[in-house]
Amino acid sequence: MKGRTSVGCFTSEYRLQPTAGGRGGGWASLKRTSLSVARGYDDRSFVNKRIKAINARHFLLELRLRREEVASFDEYPFVLPAVRALDTFIPHPKVTFLVGENGTGKSTLLEAIAVALGLNAEGGSRNFRFENRASHSDLHRFLEIRRGLQRPRSSFFLRAESYFNLATEIEALDAEPCDAPPLIDGYGGQPLHEQSHGESFFALFQHRFVSPGLYLLDEPEAALSPQRQMSFLTRLHELVSSGSQFLIATHSPIIMAYPDAQIYRLGEGAPQLVGYTDTDHYKVTRDFLTRTEQMLAILMRKG
Repeated sequence: MKGRTSVGCFTSEYRLQPTAGGRGGGWASLKRTSLSVARGYDDRSFVNKRIKAINARHFLLELRLRREEVASFDEYPFVLPAVRALDTFIPHPKVTFLVGENGTGKSTLLEAIAVALGLNAEGGSRNFRFENRASHSDLHRFLEIRRGLQRPRSSFFLRAESYFNLATEIEALDAEPCDAPPLIDGYGGQPLHEQSHGESFFALFQHRFVSPGLYLLDEPEAALSPQRQMSFLTRLHELVSSGSQFLIATHSPIIMAYPDAQIYRLGEGAPQLVGYTDTDHYKVTRDFLTRTEQMLAILMRKG
């Protein structure tokens, strides 16, 4: 059985607007307004063509928290910093990084987006429905997702913490009688449990991820060495260059260095667009590597 991604309506209430502070180099975001006043253009056909050009390059256009339906922002998951101030969020058409301290709600938000898109809460594609523990929140019920006209060829939600369960589910499904080719063939053919954690992760990136696709990754660096993280950047660029879109929650200063992307810092207040060298991840790593002895002396100082 093949999954199908429903395509949301893309109406004429959007206009093109250059986005300041981004590293994407000229991409445009979409803001709600009347086309008749879109940046002074009176030619509706011209604006429609520009919208379609942008829209054709990415699948997830916008998400909005229906705040009016939330009973209390003092209860989980709405009390989380990443959720509490969330209103409307427009991802980059290529790569969007979600960064922030532990406990801000990055993974909870990414999980909710994945479930709202029809992906399995514990990871996988739309066709996976395994559940080892119903731990996901109901945040997805309050998210309004706006999608592009084009449908991704493939979509996938990677959760580093439950990837073992995904590998087990693939083995279980392949053990059942079926006329279709084994699922593991789509992951390179070698059982994921027979590879190292990092190798199995990379098999997913290399074989299962195809373009054009929509991919949500929660801490993909968890199983990757620094060298493998750089290899991941190469694979990420291959997929992005052929039309894929990524949302990635990460702590890795290597992965978030990808240039054709935007970085959103989650914490108190609304998601904040930041430059790469302004992230704490970059600053702390740089300081530690350039002043290792001094940093260690501070960290290990007695009393």
